[in-house]
Amino acid sequence: MNVDPPVPAIAELMRLLQFTDSMFPVGAFAFSNALESAVQHRVVHDLPTLHEFVRTATHVAAGGDGIALLESHRATLAGEAGRVRRADAAVYARKLNEEMRTMTTRMGRKLVEGAAVVVADPILTRHAEEIAAGTVPGTYPVGAGVVFATLGLPEQAAFAAHQYGTAAMILGAAVRLMPIHHLDTQTVLFAVDDTAHQHYERVAVATIEDMSSFAPVTDILAAAHVRARVRMFIN
Repeated sequence: MNVDPPVPAIAELMRLLQFTDSMFPVGAFAFSNALESAVQHRVVHDLPTLHEFVRTATHVAAGGDGIALLESHRATLAGEAGRVRRADAAVYARKLNEEMRTMTTRMGRKLVEGAAVVVADPILTRHAEEIAAGTVPGTYPVGAGVVFATLGLPEQAAFAAHQYGTAAMILGAAVRLMPIHHLDTQTVLFAVDDTAHQHYERVAVATIEDMSSFAPVTDILAAAHVRARVRMFIN
């Protein structure tokens, strides 16, 4: 006897794919997450160093933005808008350089504005209005937490999408910055995906006060990029 698959599970999976797909216009293609500067300064120059750069970036993302994403997801489900605002401010305060602040707020604004139009949910509309009014920074991880919670997707899915997006952004930039094959970047992405569950377990019990963005080399590279003579990416 044929048994139809559960429709909600299929719909949830498709919504996860929709809001994490590059077709959804958040502008991630314009950012390299400091990879451009890393290539210019020879910190990244081959496949092993690229792999290490992505591995480090996802580790840092989990312990900083990832915690804020989980907090905003949980706060949205609990109906506690004040917690969402505090998480948003905490993310923005931990972005030490202008380019990283630009990246997280531009992508965050586009994600929430787009989701508010597509989903037409009052929670998303309110968050989009607060971003437009400048009462909250509108960072990407907090926006993602609000969007995924509103869609009824579990926090693990939201966290996975965030970690995947961090790696995919860097690797998408890598194929434009380095003499590297597309399948090489897919190999790196496949390996990095295996660490996502470990990162989730590490930060799932953390609080906003535990957020840390300690990545001095990345911060220096991002600062150097501001004065770079040749730039393909915004950061």
